[in-house]
Amino acid sequence: MHHNPILIENLSYTYPDGTQALKNINLSIQANERVALIGANGSGKSTLQLHLNGILLPQQGGVKIGRWQVNAENLTKIRNFVGLVFQNPDDQLFMTTVWEDVAFGPKNQGVRGTQLRSRVREAMAAVDLDINDYGHKNPDNLSGGEKKRVAIAGVLAMQPQVLVLDEPSAQLDPRSRRHLINLLQNLSLTQLIATHDLDLALELCDRTVVLSQGRVVYDGSTERVMSNPDFLGQHSLESPLSYSRPYCNLADAPTV
Repeated sequence: MHHNPILIENLSYTYPDGTQALKNINLSIQANERVALIGANGSGKSTLQLHLNGILLPQQGGVKIGRWQVNAENLTKIRNFVGLVFQNPDDQLFMTTVWEDVAFGPKNQGVRGTQLRSRVREAMAAVDLDINDYGHKNPDNLSGGEKKRVAIAGVLAMQPQVLVLDEPSAQLDPRSRRHLINLLQNLSLTQLIATHDLDLALELCDRTVVLSQGRVVYDGSTERVMSNPDFLGQHSLESPLSYSRPYCNLADAPTV
């Protein structure tokens, strides 16, 4: 386990149409830390996450994952180290059975036989899916919450040390959302969770990073930022429903 699995230094990224999505991002995330990444649509959350397993490569600055710089030469190592769970599980599930979907990643790592079966069984158990009940099912026939769990199991089967999730509670009913929160609380992995669900962020993460127009405008205590509706409103965010206590003293508000 690395003490500093994610180190981002002076990262900037501009899309081909000229949109500058990230502007001089600096972040360090420690091993087993669970961090919320919040911001309005277009703030740069997804672009930042896509840099963490090399789907996007740095244009300016750098990203280091574990011992490795994110570059073309290190992509295999990076993608074994970082598991990325997309917002829509249909973007990740493409095999004809749940078992095949969960096994796909470790198979590509060269895992075979008894070890592969063990990986699949353990990953499905971690997300509370019985392999005997679900292994043979077609993912297309599952509920949204079940699909999300299969997508997470497919990532866990690769045994990453960092889990990156994009809007994990999107389209989940309350019961599935609660199950997801319990699952993430019990995973001993470094986690970076991009979400509009600020109640989920408040419950799961002691630390929150706020992105606004491609810049980090806050990095600190989740409770501190969630309790400042004025600051959140300045960046097109609203306080979580479960926590709306305003600051009594403006001097205590987050500064940028």
